Order: sequence, then structure tokens, then C-alpha cells
Amino acid sequence: MEQPSTRIPQRKVRRGSPVPRPAAPVGQRRGDDDRGTRPGRAPGAFTRLPAARLTGLGSGLLTTLSMLTIGALDSLVGCSPRVYGVFFLLASAACALWVRPAELMTAPVSVPIAYAVGAVPLCDGTGGWLGRLMSLVTLLSLNAGWLYSGTLLAALIALVRRIALITRRRRERRRQQPSRPPRSPRCSGDARGRPRR
Repeated sequence: MEQPSTRIPQRKVRRGSPVPRPAAPVGQRRGDDDRGTRPGRAPGAFTRLPAARLTGLGSGLLTTLSMLTIGALDSLVGCSPRVYGVFFLLASAACALWVRPAELMTAPVSVPIAYAVGAVPLCDGTGGWLGRLMSLVTLLSLNAGWLYSGTLLAALIALVRRIALITRRRRERRRQQPSRPPRSPRCSGDARGRPRR
């Protein structure tokens, strides 16, 4: 009499199909990384600009050197305060856009200093340092509109960047916090552990 075999036949292990890649979010192409969203950048129009990596001291020195160069070139060409003022507006905007987010409030402070230092070559005072200083004060008082406009522009850009940064951080915190629905007392752990009568 033959006894049935007790060995269980081994089945061939089937290899599963490869796991498909998750679909890209709406509005984003597959393969696009977070290249445009760096921690130092603000969302919106500021993502198209170069990364803001200058310190407050660095942006102030760069703005001062650029205004000093523009003032020297302007004095060689013909000493036009209007041309100097237009370039000052551009330098103020660049200073506020390229300073790093931790030191945004240094931009409105360093911009007037850069304007005053850059206006030194435009002064044609005679009589030594005292005459040049009086000429500088006169030039600053006559062109105070450009000075106030550049400082206000830098302050507005810094304020907009600060608000955008705070908004982005709040959104990231909300995404990290899991949303849990309120639990009713019937579904609580204490209620489950109680014996029903």
C-alpha cells in the first residue's frame, strides 16, 4: 500500500511587477527637483532672481563701492545729480533684493550711507576738507528726494520679502502638523477598556 507523500510542493516564487513611480504634482514636470525653492528665497517673483546670499555688511559694502564708482564716473562725465539718483535707486533695489533673509532690515540702513559716500566725488568744494564737507551737505540737501526715494524703496522691498518669508514658514509648519479629526468620547481608549454591562 502506497502512502501519500507528506512533502508540500514548493511553488515557484513569482517576481512582482516593478512599483510604478508616483505621479508628479499638478503643474510640475517629472524630474523637476526643488531647484528653484531654496531656503533663502521667497516665493513668487523673487524666485527668478539670483539667490540672496549677501550679509548685511557685504551688501552695504557692495552698494557703497558701486555708488562710489558711479559718483566718480558721473563727476568725470559732467556731474549730473539726476543720473546719480537713478543709479542710486537701482543700487537700493539690488541691495534689498540680494541681502540674506536674516539681515533684511540692514538694507534701509546701509543705503543712505552708500549715497553719502558715493556723492563725495560729485562735490567740487574749495578750501580743503571743510569746504568739501559743506559742498557735500549742500548736495545732499538739494537732492534729498533721491535719497528718501531710494531708502523707501529698499525698506519696501525688505518688508515685502520679510512678509513673504513669514508666510512661507507658516505654511510649512501647517503642512508638517498632521490634521487629526476630533475624537468623540465613545471612541476614546478609556471607553473601550470599560466592560459593558
